[in-house]
Amino acid sequence: MALTPAHPMKLTPDNTLPADGTKGALAGRVWRPDVDGPSVVAIRADGVFDLSQTFPTMHDLCEQPDPAQAMRAAQGEKICDLQALLANTPEEGRDPHKPWLLAPIDLQTIKAAGVTFAISMLERVIEEKARGNPSAAATIRKEITGLVGDDLSKLKPGSPEAMRLKEVLIKQGAWSQYLEVGIGPDAEIFTKAPTMSAVGTGFDAGLHPMSNWNNPEPEVVLVIASDGRIVGGTLGNDVNLRDVEGRSALLLGKAKDNNASASIGPFIRFFDATFTIDQMRRCVLSLRVDGPEGYVMKGSSRLDQISRDYTDLAQQMLNDNHQYPDGAVLYTGTLFAPIDDRDHPGEGFTHKIGDIVTITTPELGTLVNRMKRSNDCAPWRFGISDLMRNLSKRHLI
Repeated sequence: MALTPAHPMKLTPDNTLPADGTKGALAGRVWRPDVDGPSVVAIRADGVFDLSQTFPTMHDLCEQPDPAQAMRAAQGEKICDLQALLANTPEEGRDPHKPWLLAPIDLQTIKAAGVTFAISMLERVIEEKARGNPSAAATIRKEITGLVGDDLSKLKPGSPEAMRLKEVLIKQGAWSQYLEVGIGPDAEIFTKAPTMSAVGTGFDAGLHPMSNWNNPEPEVVLVIASDGRIVGGTLGNDVNLRDVEGRSALLLGKAKDNNASASIGPFIRFFDATFTIDQMRRCVLSLRVDGPEGYVMKGSSRLDQISRDYTDLAQQMLNDNHQYPDGAVLYTGTLFAPIDDRDHPGEGFTHKIGDIVTITTPELGTLVNRMKRSNDCAPWRFGISDLMRNLSKRHLI
């Protein structure tokens, strides 16, 4: 698996698959022009196999008692080789008569958890205090870290120690709504994007035109069945508009939910003997941004530094008070908070149109997207009703 492909948007098995290739239980979704719709597929050493006769939707596969075993046992038509599928996936130069890879989810609700790492928590506080002004961030960052420090990774949210820190900060006038969800008992769980709206690897990802201060958020995305079981994982980019959310937390919907602003892929890797939730807890995500002007930014996220465990996040999302009968996926937050100046001193990092964002980890593979304005990305046209009509027409439901 290569972090920097020969061409950033040229997808191959070598720069997309996990480090152990197809040994894991890898499931994806493919658009099939010959049936004018999507199919659930298994990624195997000898090709890409359509499982839609057994599992019409990815939701159906995720609901199995053992999705990895069920996927491996399922028979299906070979669509193509993986190399051909990936070569035809990037939007630029795609042959519309051949299959291409989609985001690996369909009916699942797309949720996200925020402020789950100490460093990103402090950056959210800084965004709030700066009111969306990047030039004020450096000064405020120094003031905030002087009060709370820059290492809260050992502080358990909701613990007595965390509550004592809260009291101190309130007395000093430094308390923030972001600190509340960062060290308080309740996680921030929000709806990232509508069902069926996520884009996959090789697609353009969207930035709202109103934003001038934004960044990628490389994250592990949990795949959760309707009964609350975490059955696997994938990668995600929870595209973040720092200036919009910084103006007001009530603008979270505008900051997070825009056309092509939820990127997920390349595949779901189900838990089995080759990949467990403990291994996913120890993943290290690498991030690279290649700018059109030759700029390169690198970063990483060690997921063992997360403040809230995956099971806690999943239980706070899906419980007796809130159900998801079609299952859900959950972005789990990021340690990565880019503060290095890209253009002007004190203004930190922000995207340029044409940036190539590469998120990778040996266990889950690589997710690659090119950044554009949301209104310049391909519009979202194929929704739940379209999927149901297509599956019915194909006699799959």
